[in-house]
Amino acid sequence: MKKIVFFIIVLIFSSCEKDEYLPINESIIKTTTSPSELDVKLLTKLDSVTDGEGVSFFILPDSNNYANIPQDPLNPITSEKVALGKLLFHETATGGNPKTASNLFTYSCASCHHAAAGFSAGLRQGIGEGGVGFGSKGESRSFNSIIPTNDIDIQPIRSPTILNVAYQDVMLWNGQFGGTGTNAGTEANWTNIPENALGFQGVEVQALKGQDVHRLLVNKKFAKDFNYKKMFNKAFPEILKEERYTRETAGLAIAAYERTVLPNQSPWQEWLKGDYNALTNKEKRGAKMFFGKAKCFKCHTGPALNDKNFYALGMGDFDDTNNALVQDDTNFPNVKRGRGGFTNKPRDYYKFKTPTLYNLIDNGVFGHGGTFTSVRDIVEYKLNGIPENIEVPEERLHRLFTNVQSLTENQINNLVLFIENGLRDPNLMRYVPDAINSENCFPNNDIASRVDLGCD
Repeated sequence: MKKIVFFIIVLIFSSCEKDEYLPINESIIKTTTSPSELDVKLLTKLDSVTDGEGVSFFILPDSNNYANIPQDPLNPITSEKVALGKLLFHETATGGNPKTASNLFTYSCASCHHAAAGFSAGLRQGIGEGGVGFGSKGESRSFNSIIPTNDIDIQPIRSPTILNVAYQDVMLWNGQFGGTGTNAGTEANWTNIPENALGFQGVEVQALKGQDVHRLLVNKKFAKDFNYKKMFNKAFPEILKEERYTRETAGLAIAAYERTVLPNQSPWQEWLKGDYNALTNKEKRGAKMFFGKAKCFKCHTGPALNDKNFYALGMGDFDDTNNALVQDDTNFPNVKRGRGGFTNKPRDYYKFKTPTLYNLIDNGVFGHGGTFTSVRDIVEYKLNGIPENIEVPEERLHRLFTNVQSLTENQINNLVLFIENGLRDPNLMRYVPDAINSENCFPNNDIASRVDLGCD
């Protein structure tokens, strides 16, 4: 009892000290530590870049706080959908439509978006069907050499993370998935994306379209054979049974789950909620650079540290070295044009969507073409303003790419520490099931992966 009383007294006095900076929401304030002079300077900086809103502008909701997670009005988040989607996302038994019969049930959504790599692939090109091995965080996955190259499901651009997708209304680096908001006015380019015409946002469209593109198969037979019928029944009781176990409902469940995958336990998030010991002093100084002189916040803002815009930064593509495989049917010229490859507007050429910066360090490759192998490399690239890709005309490069003030070596070090450590949620495994209904290995179920993942 004495400890509880003491905690309440400390909380009252501590809260008085920081009311100026923290939102009036007791559920957000987790600790009673008082801000240091450095904390106050950072808090003041956040106030200045958010017109006075401060820390609340950047705080991610809890993953079960569905009311405060951005969601598609046509696909309300429910706990039943999330539970089903969590399993389907990792379920290798969804890999039921392979080009090569021996690859049946060996891959899943999580083959290219798994927790060990910050829900990206852990290597430059994500590989679904036709990939073998995993390593410790996906870095050892490679092409199956006995399968024809064009039968391998390999990505023509670096697999983006699903972290914070709730804060995107369109998906993919070029933003082509999504029938609302940012994509209003692009209807003429939806010929090969009929899902956009259904009115769903990007997360839902990708979860639908991705099943076809990546050779997944969810139907009534799947639901019955792998004991998912009851979960579909709970998630979609309003849908007629003859329409309940389908690609469409599977996609909506997967999208609902993906929206809840938020790095809300990162040190930065804990600091925003009032735990001023969550960041080191160097990381705090790095955050000051991020929201100040380095101008990172100009594009990386809000709770997800991204925005809804597309920028030309001259980064390299997959065909710039011999370390990438470009398939014949990829339509690679359009891939390289980024947003312009979708809109067909020259002003959009070479522009790519702003990614979230959380858990970057877990992935190990950066840039839409995966041409950077360290956070420091990409930070220095952005600060130096010298483009990798000579195909990008200088006049198309975004002004901030070449208009950043010089940082000292120490300032760069602190900025990198903030991005690598401050933005890394150490507990992403909470979004991974202990097992899937098929009892298969996951996120991959090929022989080499089973060994790497300890399934055999």
